[in-house]
Amino acid sequence: MHRRTVLALPLLASGRLRAQPVPTIAAAASLRYALDEAAASFTRQAGRRIRLAYGASGNLVQQIEAGAPYQLFLSADEAHVFRLAKSGRAPDRGTVYAVGRLALVTPPESPIAADPKLSGLGQALQAGKVRKLAIANPETAPYGTRAREALQAAGLWTKARPLLVFGDNVGQALQFVQTGGADAGLVSLSLARAPVFKGRHAVVPAQWHQPLTQRMVLLNGAGADARAFHDWLLNPAGQAVLARHGYAAPPVG
Repeated sequence: MHRRTVLALPLLASGRLRAQPVPTIAAAASLRYALDEAAASFTRQAGRRIRLAYGASGNLVQQIEAGAPYQLFLSADEAHVFRLAKSGRAPDRGTVYAVGRLALVTPPESPIAADPKLSGLGQALQAGKVRKLAIANPETAPYGTRAREALQAAGLWTKARPLLVFGDNVGQALQFVQTGGADAGLVSLSLARAPVFKGRHAVVPAQWHQPLTQRMVLLNGAGADARAFHDWLLNPAGQAVLARHGYAAPPVG
């Protein structure tokens, strides 16, 4: 589990420094670069500190159910949040904060064309030019589930299935593509657009998979700083950061 701490400005109370417990926020791996930027902006504007822990949504839920002291959970889907609410780990069913998109990624030297309808991937599969195709584990990562659905919609699942390499989360799936462990991958658009990725990408049609409606929820015992970050993400400043990383705003109504 990767963690990143965002430094904050000192908090003052009655003219004296006030020590504050730093809340840990559990977030889907697809959010890494978007939330790194969001947390830094939040700290500058609000003077509050948070710690970020990234992983597959399903794995994070298992950690929460095992007693991990997270205060806010940002999932890559809705089902995992609903599961926590049903089990009593969260006081309610949370709030939609963004809608994600799935993208095909290929490294710079790859002969596979990156196109929205996966035609280039299909041609490469047919010609036997794909050694490995990376996706997140569909059993624990929502983007992995949606990648499987997209391959099925494109009629490529049968040929692709024996060549799949599964990342523990969508970030690891991208790493396989970056390091040469896979010739292509299906990951989140937010990671495909990250500055660390130098390859090509194409956004997969949204109708090829179930919506990536992403929901967050404050967990039992959440403190003021976690609540403040939750609210900040829903405000214009937070939504602007998410939009820069390829996320659509929550549906109205």
